[in-house]
Amino acid sequence: MKKLFALMLLPIFFVPLSAISTEKDIALSNEEKFELSASAATTSLYFDAIPQNPVLSQGSPSYKDANLTIPATNLPAGKSLKVMALIVNDQTIPIFKLADGTYLEASRQLIYDDVVASQETVDLTFWLEPSFKLYSAPYVSGVTEVKSNLSAYSKVHSVEKATTSHGTYYKVEDKGWVEGGALSSIDNRMVKVQQMLQTKYNKSNFSIYVKQLDTGASAGINEDKIMYSASVAKLATLYETQKQLQVGTIKLSDKFKYVEAVNQFKGAYKPEGSGNLSKVADNKEYTVEELLKAVAQHSDNVATNMLGYYVAHQYDSNFQTTINGLSDSDWNMEKRDLTARAAGNLMEAIYQQNGEIISYLSSTQFDDQRISKDISVPVAHKIGDAYDFKHDVAIVYADQPFILSIFTDKASYDDISNIANDVYAILK
Repeated sequence: MKKLFALMLLPIFFVPLSAISTEKDIALSNEEKFELSASAATTSLYFDAIPQNPVLSQGSPSYKDANLTIPATNLPAGKSLKVMALIVNDQTIPIFKLADGTYLEASRQLIYDDVVASQETVDLTFWLEPSFKLYSAPYVSGVTEVKSNLSAYSKVHSVEKATTSHGTYYKVEDKGWVEGGALSSIDNRMVKVQQMLQTKYNKSNFSIYVKQLDTGASAGINEDKIMYSASVAKLATLYETQKQLQVGTIKLSDKFKYVEAVNQFKGAYKPEGSGNLSKVADNKEYTVEELLKAVAQHSDNVATNMLGYYVAHQYDSNFQTTINGLSDSDWNMEKRDLTARAAGNLMEAIYQQNGEIISYLSSTQFDDQRISKDISVPVAHKIGDAYDFKHDVAIVYADQPFILSIFTDKASYDDISNIANDVYAILK
């Protein structure tokens, strides 16, 4: 039986069979074709999703058809795009369909996603540059400027930092965002001071020198013009006395006798000038403290002469070398021809001493005039008057203390006050 069944099957094996194909054509979409054919390098060249804020990085034509054969219009570099769809055309190239119905290759070389790349919390202080612009957000395409009461050279505090394709931006308090290049990490207000002085006080009878003590930045008008300094030259005597107090050569309680010789050495002031001490030698003894206060607070000529005679050794060569070096000038105690810069330099040296004379210079009979008249913070200053010359040199204790040295010829005390007020308004 088994043999019979086998014989019956033999014809089947020898009958020709119709070929059945396993390679049936399957219709694939363009997108599927792209996925099958794309390599890693290819996918890195094209967007695989619609970008958040697409912008053209270079000029390019858009097209009326997805196969990019019929030009529609030329789009400029920097143009923001409104993308409606991401498709793949017949050439298996990813294409953006734009809101106006035109098409553009979805190339990362042609288009970039203009978004914030990174953001972090900071705690930084800056000063605004004149070029600053305030934005509602870290600048990317579409972000707008905002208005505020901020002005150039203002001190601002930043609490956030962000990076975009346009640069690094800092959030200024609750005002907005400013590009890093428009912010100075160093106090830049002295630039504004210089501009103000140049605009308002660039006159031949004004010599003005300003210096921030923390930053070393300075400004001035005719600051190296030589004028008769009058009592401003007494700063040298004050400095020398304070120096000897600090090294212990003398004490505030030490006493010196007022003899005629103190008014007769080279460089001595005329005793009949300013001050309350007797104009003629009275042979009384005065403490160093009394003499310092008399010079600093009342610009006393006799007190200056006594300190010059006993402490500064009649302005000997050692004294002269020291004062010339500090002031960067020829500080001649007899001629008293100085510049606003030289006087400012010596006042800075007194500031660095930080001694008793600072408190004396901060409480004088001249505080209701010149530099200190309208300024609300402490001011240590030394005035000088003679003939048509009226001067004042000060340490102004603003948040960042500064030196202000004003020499004038044929001007008024109010002129000095106005200059001081304008400088302080910027540096306070």
